[in-house]
Amino acid sequence: MRSFAKIYHGCWHTPDNPCRFLVDCINKGPQCNQSTQITKEISQFKNELLLKDHTLPVIMVGMGTCGLANGAQGIYSALVQELSERDINAQVVKTGCVGYCAQEVIVDIKIPGHPRVSYAQVKVDDIPELIENTLVNQTIVDDKLLALYPSENGNNGWKNYPEMQSLPFFKKQKKVILENCGVIDPESIDQYLANEGYVALSKALNTMQPIDVINEVKEGGLRGRGGGGFPVGLKWELAFKENADQKYLICNADEGDPGAFMDRACLEGDPHRIVEGMTIAAYAIGASVGYIYCRAEYPLAIKRLEKTIADCKAYGLLGKNILGSGFDFELKIKKGAGAFVCGEETALMHSIEGKRGMPRPRPPFPTTAGLFGKPTVINNVESFANVSALIRNGAEWYSGIGTESSKGTKIFALSGKVKNVGLVEVPMGTTLREVIFDIGGGVPDDKKFKAVQIGGPSGGALPESIIDTPIDYESLKSVGAMMGSGGLVVMDESTCMVDLAKYFMDFIASESCGKCIPCREGTKRLLEILERLTHSYRSESRPEDALLRFQGMVYMERLAGVIKGTSLCGLGQTAANPVLSTLQYFRDEYEAHLYDRKCPAGHCRELLTFHIDTEKCTGCTVCARKCPQDAIVGERKKAHYIIDDKCIRCDQCRQNCKFDAIYVE
Repeated sequence: MRSFAKIYHGCWHTPDNPCRFLVDCINKGPQCNQSTQITKEISQFKNELLLKDHTLPVIMVGMGTCGLANGAQGIYSALVQELSERDINAQVVKTGCVGYCAQEVIVDIKIPGHPRVSYAQVKVDDIPELIENTLVNQTIVDDKLLALYPSENGNNGWKNYPEMQSLPFFKKQKKVILENCGVIDPESIDQYLANEGYVALSKALNTMQPIDVINEVKEGGLRGRGGGGFPVGLKWELAFKENADQKYLICNADEGDPGAFMDRACLEGDPHRIVEGMTIAAYAIGASVGYIYCRAEYPLAIKRLEKTIADCKAYGLLGKNILGSGFDFELKIKKGAGAFVCGEETALMHSIEGKRGMPRPRPPFPTTAGLFGKPTVINNVESFANVSALIRNGAEWYSGIGTESSKGTKIFALSGKVKNVGLVEVPMGTTLREVIFDIGGGVPDDKKFKAVQIGGPSGGALPESIIDTPIDYESLKSVGAMMGSGGLVVMDESTCMVDLAKYFMDFIASESCGKCIPCREGTKRLLEILERLTHSYRSESRPEDALLRFQGMVYMERLAGVIKGTSLCGLGQTAANPVLSTLQYFRDEYEAHLYDRKCPAGHCRELLTFHIDTEKCTGCTVCARKCPQDAIVGERKKAHYIIDDKCIRCDQCRQNCKFDAIYVE
């Protein structure tokens, strides 16, 4: 198999700095002032990789975690087998996730002289038809078509088909970080190089001083994408100014928020972008060792990172004397055990050091005394993924995207009760309504939108009345939420907001490291209050239980404030946000649970009362036979009724009734 490295080593020309020469020739092509022979061959190979001048058909299968969960491995195998049986010479390539997870498995086919065709929701049984029509007959299978990718030569006879960017899901997106995801083979360093990969690294190492890189990032306005939005350039500058014999760089890929999968998709779909951003950052602060702290539950991301690091070392893009600049940088992978608290930077450093993952007081901040007591910079995956585009295109270009105080784009994992579940990248300043309804397609099954949880357990639930809020750091804080890492969980009218708060408090209480009392004990007390609100009076065995319910409601907001103001780390300080935001916007639901002992959303089972409509009931006895408590009585062919004191709210009766005779209040 050809590669840029083999092309170079087969050339008679031997420059002083071979690694730098290789990358320069890849990026400059025929304009490189070195060997005409090698630059011509490199230019031709680039066009082949970019599918601009290829002779064989290329089939790309979306094989991120979402694709694999929908059967992508079986489809990949079926494609290889079908091509072999038909004796068709074509290349089958694994790609990352293009973001449209609701349409997985996605298969793209590119034949010479025609635009790239993207097919959605492909099954194994569809493979013969796709190959027969698209590869052999050069026609499009309409019922599987997602869209065409734009082509430099037009549609070449394939008219009246939508282009990818015209689809509602992609129309308002701006792909900066995700531009390669689902488009290139994430395990191919050559394809990344052909797509201007490592141009930014070459520019930084060979034309800029470390302080110039830092100033460029500061002028671009890049803020950390891990939660609080601290300016990335300022953090780098603080570490740069520290005098130390050793400095460290860490990528926080310990993505623990429920409903979040941004980091996973980036690492699986374009790992070279993160490695390039980290290498630039290491050069800027003077770090010689870096760690990618990735949760062990991401085996595919780790596998691709391992190959990326090995390929970079082989190409001279990691290790000693990178691109002939004299700069050395070693990159290692540390697998996390899944503790949510290790997303906090000081707990993460303790974990790398082999200690229990527990936060420590600050100051000193990591930029002064971090990993092993040395100056350390920690940014998350998305922060590093922005760096290469910013350095390559310049601060002016980057700062032209987004709002005055929040520059660039933001990736969101859109999930929950929304039609187009997937990964979304939009410019800062895009409203929540645009993301949920224009891109996400709104709520399915004709149900009403109720709220969106943004920022994971540390964020807040926002109602429809304020979903025209722009997505930027300051605007979200003003409505009681935070950007967080980028999870967006959409909820419809069937979601109980008290139960939602209880879910997050249960998660936070179980994930608390237990070091500080406000977080360890306070979250448990909040959880107990919420549990009492969702229990029925039948579970109150003591007279004082009812009083505890009312007392809990009175003190809940005060307790949340204490937790927020006195916890040690950022996770504890934001732990009560789900309770505070739901109290702020959905207090009426709390009061219904407290005073009326009812759940308006019909979700909290203990507060539900099951009834049988005597007009609809035919006396078939199915409900009585399915009831595990013998709580339904009645004669055959006569209306039945439910003994409420014996009912355990298992819902078996309603699920098995064929006449819709059972309803809930």
